[in-house]
Amino acid sequence: MQGDNVDTGKAASKTVGRTGDDEVFLSIIIPAYNEQRRLGASLKEVLGFLSGQQYIGEVLIVENGSSDNTFEIAQSAARENPSVRAVREQRRGKGRAVRRGMLEARGKYRFLCDADLSMPIDQVNRFLPPELPDPEVAIASRGVPGAIVYNRPAIRALTAKWFNRLTRTILLPGLKDTQCGFKCFRADVAEFVFGRQVVDGMAFDAEVLCIARRQGYRIVEVPIPWYFDADSRVRLITDSARMALDLLNVRRNCRRGIYD
Repeated sequence: MQGDNVDTGKAASKTVGRTGDDEVFLSIIIPAYNEQRRLGASLKEVLGFLSGQQYIGEVLIVENGSSDNTFEIAQSAARENPSVRAVREQRRGKGRAVRRGMLEARGKYRFLCDADLSMPIDQVNRFLPPELPDPEVAIASRGVPGAIVYNRPAIRALTAKWFNRLTRTILLPGLKDTQCGFKCFRADVAEFVFGRQVVDGMAFDAEVLCIARRQGYRIVEVPIPWYFDADSRVRLITDSARMALDLLNVRRNCRRGIYD
């Protein structure tokens, strides 16, 4: 059986991340495209982190049109651990995968987490109560005081600086870093924002933040330590050009009231 609405592996039929009637506090959504090399190790770190918390957590791995064994690794993890769910999203696009994960999650807070764990997973609680009182949207930032960036090549830093400047100019003035792949949304905010998202590519971050800002949700930038991973899925030239075009489309959608 094929299609976007199919499946999840054996763990899909379980009540994931719950014990009895206990509420899931945190959902961690991991979009995964051709991540067989690092998904297993990253998932071990994420589950180790959650096992040490007082709250109940769940992990949604959204496989996204991979040509390797990413989905099989996710399914295996779901069979072994009831707090893991493996979801297959047949069509490519990080924005598409994240949207599906955010809307299928059960947590009171829903945290987008890149599979490379370029931000150490032990930073997650800084985005949640009580460390951050009642956050609506909290985003990891490499551009605010207190952030530390390790080993990023100069060309990557220059491209990121250019894109951030473009994003601030045409869409999100004031935000220093819209593209870091670690973001937390309160459940009601996630359902509103991702329910209106239309960008399937990598510029979806800017789009959902634009929607959140238009609705008056407070966006907090959290300074983080961030480590460059050379095995990045971002194609520097082609993806940057496509993202710039998507920014223009988002601005046009805003002016038309599409997100309202």
